[in-house]
Amino acid sequence: MGGSLAHAAHLGRRFVGSLSSRPPDAADERWAQDQLLPDEVELWRTMSNQDRRHAIEVAQRFAVRRTSATRAEMAGALLHDVGKVDSGLGTLSRVAATLVPERWCRGRYARYHQHEAIGAAWCRDAGSDPVTVALVADDGSAPPEAQAALHDADEI
Repeated sequence: MGGSLAHAAHLGRRFVGSLSSRPPDAADERWAQDQLLPDEVELWRTMSNQDRRHAIEVAQRFAVRRTSATRAEMAGALLHDVGKVDSGLGTLSRVAATLVPERWCRGRYARYHQHEAIGAAWCRDAGSDPVTVALVADDGSAPPEAQAALHDADEI
């Protein structure tokens, strides 16, 4: 029960943050791009301002939790939601997609639920390190400590 409440609170904070389309602070944007390979920066730029702000916040919390994080792990934290771009869903549609069980979803809603696999494929195609791909895929193939730190950083 506590996990469900924490997840609901996390989603509520994400929703409030997604109402603003302001870009990330310039210093944060530079910091993020410094963690990424050139082709990963191109992926990064496909993300909305809201998603980039969220990704920076997650990556900064990830770095605190995983002080030994490699560049590849930081890239995974920054790109963990990049596959959501494929769905083309706006804020309210994302809320709806989150609330609807995946088995009932089709089309863009289904792709939203599959964002990890989509993002991992994009990262692989961009030449990302296998650790970056594994963190984005969230399929159990990443170093367990890194994946746990990313989950913790993303759920605040």
